[in-house]
Amino acid sequence: MFLAKFYPFIPEPGLLIWTTIIFSLFWFLMSRFAFKPIAKALKEREDDIQSALDEAKKAREEMSNLQAEHEKLLDQAKEERSKILLEAKEAAEVYRKEQKAKADEEFRTKVDSALQEIENRKMEAMVTIKNDAGNMALEIAEKILRKELKADPAQTDFVKSLLDDIKLN
Repeated sequence: MFLAKFYPFIPEPGLLIWTTIIFSLFWFLMSRFAFKPIAKALKEREDDIQSALDEAKKAREEMSNLQAEHEKLLDQAKEERSKILLEAKEAAEVYRKEQKAKADEEFRTKVDSALQEIENRKMEAMVTIKNDAGNMALEIAEKILRKELKADPAQTDFVKSLLDDIKLN
């Protein structure tokens, strides 16, 4: 009777020996051919991960440095912008003052010119009025003298003698 009862929880001694031998042989072969390459691959992977972490740390430091440099450049640009704006305001103020002074000078020149023109016209009008008044006075005096001289022959002779004296001189 070759049929034996099989109890899974109680192993037979032959099965136990063969299982141990096969397992030991499997373990030996696995350690020889599988565990070393797996361990090597795991070590390489660990080195790669460490290298990547180091590079990431280095990149983070570089980013931090670049960000600090960027902030510094940004601050410098802001300072330069405010300098340029200040210079532009100053230049605009100087230009405005120059233009105001120039406009004031032109205004004074035009006012002085207008005042001079008014004075010239006033003098011209005064001369014209004086000339006209003198001419009118002469005409009136002439008319009065003619009327007076027509009446008296002695006065006519006196005037003729005066005219002769003037012609001689």
